[in-house]
Amino acid sequence: MSDKITNLSSESFKSTIASATTPVLVDFWAPWCGPCKAIAPVLEELAVELDGQIKICKVNVDENDAVSAEYGIRAIPTMLVFKGGQMVEQIVGMLPKAALKSKLAAHL
Repeated sequence: MSDKITNLSSESFKSTIASATTPVLVDFWAPWCGPCKAIAPVLEELAVELDGQIKICKVNVDENDAVSAEYGIRAIPTMLVFKGGQMVEQIVGMLPKAALKSKLAAHL
């Protein structure tokens, strides 16, 4: 995984979102999820392309059920976009890179 993507836990989630100076995309995923594996390289590329404009983080739902439950994550991958500490968009499922980048551009 890229050094531009941060792994979050239930403990580090709130402070990371609250302290972010840019929008934050949080990918809720699991190691056994095929679509999660498929979108991982897309997120890696976007983390490099949008470095400094958006922070990309990942939450393993198997290891962090508290934060997953708090945000009602029922299907993975689910990506939440936060701006100013508030959730502004929810994206469920695999998207092509261009479509995901377009959705993120609205928040930059």
